[in-house]
Amino acid sequence: MQIAVIGSGYVGLVAAACFSELGHKVVCVDNNAERIAALNAGEVLIHEEFLPEVLGRNHGRRLTFSCDSAEAIRSATAIVIAVGTPQGADGQADLSYVESVAHEIAQRTNGYKLIVEKSTVPVYTNAWIQKLMLENGCAIEDFDVVSNPEFLREGTAITDFLYPDRIVVGADSDRARKFMREIYSPLLNGSYSRESGAVPGPDNAEDVEYLETSTQSAELIKHASNAFLAMKISFINMVASVSERVGADIEEVRRGIGSDKRIGQKFLRAGIGYGGSCFPKDVAAFQSVARACGSRWNLLEEVSRINQEQIARFLQKVRGAIGTLRGKRIAALGLAFKGGTDDIRESPAINVIQGLLAEGCKVTAFDPAAMEKAKEVLGKSVTYAQDAYAAAENADALVILTEWKEFAVLDLKRLRRLLAVPLVLDGRNLYSPETMSQAGLTYHSVGRYNGKNRSLDFAMQDGALQLRPAFGD
Repeated sequence: MQIAVIGSGYVGLVAAACFSELGHKVVCVDNNAERIAALNAGEVLIHEEFLPEVLGRNHGRRLTFSCDSAEAIRSATAIVIAVGTPQGADGQADLSYVESVAHEIAQRTNGYKLIVEKSTVPVYTNAWIQKLMLENGCAIEDFDVVSNPEFLREGTAITDFLYPDRIVVGADSDRARKFMREIYSPLLNGSYSRESGAVPGPDNAEDVEYLETSTQSAELIKHASNAFLAMKISFINMVASVSERVGADIEEVRRGIGSDKRIGQKFLRAGIGYGGSCFPKDVAAFQSVARACGSRWNLLEEVSRINQEQIARFLQKVRGAIGTLRGKRIAALGLAFKGGTDDIRESPAINVIQGLLAEGCKVTAFDPAAMEKAKEVLGKSVTYAQDAYAAAENADALVILTEWKEFAVLDLKRLRRLLAVPLVLDGRNLYSPETMSQAGLTYHSVGRYNGKNRSLDFAMQDGALQLRPAFGD
């Protein structure tokens, strides 16, 4: 099938690469000439496992990059909208880029077009695009609009696309449903995974669940999914705060909770909070949708509040371990919002570093992929090291801010020798206290009792167990 993907950002580039990997002829369009020139020159632009290989074997064969949106629209049967929907001041998704694309499709349509909205959009965007098409002179029989939300995790986006747990297609016509099944047929019948040279699937890959829904349901599924996952992260961080106070270990608590198959272990890791381009924006957008429907979701407000407070909690933990921060040398491991990506948008790691800088710390940072992008935000206020050990040299403390696999297998004895003060504050709980103690390192993490931070006592009163502050706080 001839597919035009409008937008070469994170979602657009991954979608274009993977659709071509499935055998379709794809043109990825962007009005950013510099970006398109870089892609045509073979640059990958984003850090994503398997993306260089997929681009390399499809570019120039089934995949091209262009600034000519008019020609791409005329030549395509399916047009995938994958442009940005940034958060507005009121929390609503800004759909101006989507609107611009819809206007151009309407002007360039020269026959039947299947319009696929893949950008994260609020409910009723599908109907709004259809209205725009009709208002711009397109006949209803000449197009369909389908909602096909993406569920890609940065760092594993290629395997998530090619080995999805579910594909959601919101369509209102049999014609559109037929075309969408054709687009995804190599995944639905398993033929892609059997191809020589196919991207390897995860060990626990299962048959894909293909869900055909109404357009409104598909749009709601995307926002509700991300809001729910954000809620799981904030929930476990709230439990971590309680764990520290009462002397429990959040890792033990997490395993106990996650062993319930109704809950599961995923997105149930305590730390310094969620970030990235999706969760903060989508939680706010879902709140906006709820308000528009006459409902106020205090639950989502709490999810956001807890997440924002995690940065302050971690900075307080650093203060408690070090004392006065002004003039202290801090080694910061991690700049990306999560491991496996170079994305620093809404990164908790960046927020922590900015908090340390505001208190007069001297920060030396290292990240395996995100340092160039971080320089655009942090500039020369931070020193950038060539590796984790160079960052740690002569530091008064080391803070772990991103869960890169490399940071979980550090040579701790070497780290101990390099640090001026053998102090590690782990915002991602990559290590056990026992392991760090054996290496001679003083260790603080999230949601674990370290012998100093318990500030609750208990007593029996009128047959009930009463918790009360032990130190007057």
